[in-house]
Amino acid sequence: MPTESAMNGGIGTESYAKNSRYQGGAVETAKEIITEGINKNLDIEKLSSTSVDTFRIADFGCSTGPNTFIAIQTIVEAVRKKFETELSDSRVPEFQVFFNDRISNDFNTLFASLPPERKYYAAGVPGSFYERQFPKDSLHFAHSSCTLNWLSVMPQEILDNSSPAWNQGKITYSGEKKEVLKAYALQYAKDLDSFFKARAQELVCGGLMAILVPTVPNPNSDLSSITFPSYDLLGTCLIELAERGRFDAAKVDSFNLPLYYTYPNELKAIIEKNQDFSIERIEVLNVRSKHQTDPDPKAFSLAKRAVFEGLLQEHFGNEFMDELFDLYAEKIKETAVPSNPKETSMITFVLVKRVLRMT
Repeated sequence: MPTESAMNGGIGTESYAKNSRYQGGAVETAKEIITEGINKNLDIEKLSSTSVDTFRIADFGCSTGPNTFIAIQTIVEAVRKKFETELSDSRVPEFQVFFNDRISNDFNTLFASLPPERKYYAAGVPGSFYERQFPKDSLHFAHSSCTLNWLSVMPQEILDNSSPAWNQGKITYSGEKKEVLKAYALQYAKDLDSFFKARAQELVCGGLMAILVPTVPNPNSDLSSITFPSYDLLGTCLIELAERGRFDAAKVDSFNLPLYYTYPNELKAIIEKNQDFSIERIEVLNVRSKHQTDPDPKAFSLAKRAVFEGLLQEHFGNEFMDELFDLYAEKIKETAVPSNPKETSMITFVLVKRVLRMT
């Protein structure tokens, strides 16, 4: 089951552009650390020796804005300033930015929202970020934020009712069923490996990549401690709609959110297996403390709708979405999910450099 659904497009009430404050908070929180990473780790002397007239940047999983524009502006400004400071104004290259996301992404809204005073040339690149999207050695900087927790496909064993990993009655891997967690984790490791192998082909030697990955704390041995209250609550709402006769209960059993929240140690271990990159910095960012999400139940429900509605429509149909998310908002109010300490809000920042593989 490929996961091709994109975030809600447009700029309306239920759009991702209007309901991505948390993701925007992650980008804002990372601005300083990205600038520091460029200042410390980008070797422009080496780049300038290869006659770089155009500095190419790609944002993988850009969605529809405005968060991608904030990240790109941070990168462009930091690189420009470094060239001006260490070389000269005349040596500052032109900037070309590629915005990449799934084919179903609303690129029309993205490009209609481009900052009018931007100092870069923009292009869209539709396609999976788990595959090659650019020519070899063509990028100087890659960025990805709140994207790499999405699986490319759901593991088949999760959907097989004869498998020990069949996830009946749940839409995430929370709970005590270790087979479900293992299936998610294996697919995640495979996807992340594919992502880094693709970027290793595309980035020049010495190029940098900054990723912001939604994570959970390093786990203990108790699998029941892995919980996602807001997602579990969404699953409860789906079950209730099935009980109301809106669709068959089997539809719920065959639906799972294609999301995996890695933890910092696991993320670091997967990246270190790829010898084409060196980890220059890895740090957990507390986004919530700097950018508190709106605890209003309706706003919280809209934020989830903007992310998951396309996926839910594909599986359950469009006619139940208003009812589903109205019910979800009601249950959020009853349970105070946004204030639940188990509702994780960690973002792990990683800066890597493309290096020559040791033989």
